[in-house]
Amino acid sequence: MSLSASPVPQTGVPGVRHSTFESLRLGRSSQSIASGLLCFWDSLNFKKDSEFMGITVLFLDEKVNSVTHGFIPTEHANHYMSSLKAGSIVKIDRLEVARCSSMYKITDHPFLIRFISPTIIDEVITGAPEINLQS
Repeated sequence: MSLSASPVPQTGVPGVRHSTFESLRLGRSSQSIASGLLCFWDSLNFKKDSEFMGITVLFLDEKVNSVTHGFIPTEHANHYMSSLKAGSIVKIDRLEVARCSSMYKITDHPFLIRFISPTIIDEVITGAPEINLQS
């Protein structure tokens, strides 16, 4: 069973191949997504003396009002922190897609993007898809 989605080339924009949120598939995969990184914050467990649980990230897809969230667990937080820049366009490779528990659901999207050890996140400087971060 293949868990990866076929990358969708961005029409007229060389270099950045990615899938949209609609084509995300459950499980660990080699698919890539390009999105706007809206904001991020520390996730704390207030029932355990505000224990740091990881970093929650909000991503905006090319489609207006298509937002999903990501999660970077504690063990990977230091590695990815320097790559997070609110308002940037990023490409994320080698991610895990999971169903979002209703208890932690912060967007209407049914999935969340989980960062795992092989995940790569890079800011897209040239050839980025058009994403209206103001929407």
